[in-house]
Amino acid sequence: MDMIDEIYTEHPYYGYRRIRETLRRKGHRVNRKRVQRLMNLLGLQGICPKRNLSKPRKDHKKYPYLLRGVPIERSNQVWSSDITYCRLRGGYVYLTAIMDWFSKKVLSWRVSNSMEASFCIEDLTEALSKYGKPEIFNTDQGPQYTCNAFLSILEANEIQISMDGRGRALDNIFVERLWRSVKYEKIYLNEYSSVPALKSGLEDYFSFYNQERPHQSLGYQTPDEVYENKTMEFGSRVPRLLLPSLEFIHGTGKLEKKTLQECVVILNNGRRIPTKSLENYV
Repeated sequence: MDMIDEIYTEHPYYGYRRIRETLRRKGHRVNRKRVQRLMNLLGLQGICPKRNLSKPRKDHKKYPYLLRGVPIERSNQVWSSDITYCRLRGGYVYLTAIMDWFSKKVLSWRVSNSMEASFCIEDLTEALSKYGKPEIFNTDQGPQYTCNAFLSILEANEIQISMDGRGRALDNIFVERLWRSVKYEKIYLNEYSSVPALKSGLEDYFSFYNQERPHQSLGYQTPDEVYENKTMEFGSRVPRLLLPSLEFIHGTGKLEKKTLQECVVILNNGRRIPTKSLENYV
């Protein structure tokens, strides 16, 4: 699986046939069905048009892709999220992150040992609590993003929902580029042996990525510099938000109205933290 992940990260347009041939050229005897099964397990899919794959599943509401031809001009205009596979020594976990398209800032992230929707919901809740809300939120059509628990938060906050066409990973290209960066610049270099070690490494990397790493596409500014400057220029304010209770995140409760301060308490397992710095925004 590690070699498949590395090949796909280098060539995201490769489907299972090309990955199979690449593995064979490297001396690995593997058949098409095994490569296809492992790619499905890792949630990997080659970037290319496919027959009938842009058709949404019948069990979730249809949302169009809203960003084709739309100029991205400011922070908090568009956020997007995705999930990727992270290898460990002797296993693997899943990583999700939310990115602001304009600044390329990673707003929040989570690691999970399963593909259940709860870690994506917790990630969304954290981003909303810290940065307000975007005008548009873009994801793929995976079950984590099309479940009612996730969509209800976006709808309750009047956030426009945009979804990639099925099989069109380029619709979420900025997060795809983030995965390439974090894997080549951090994960592949360290070979983490445990989830706590991986989380610590990702904490360091995302802090570096946001605060210190210059981006050519941003005129060699950092994501934090672009995000903060653009937010201040447009006089953005963090609005009141509708966020889920902890019970709702785990599927045992209903969506409740929560202020930003109440959410901060929930995200810290009931432990109150100073919210003085947020008073002007609530």
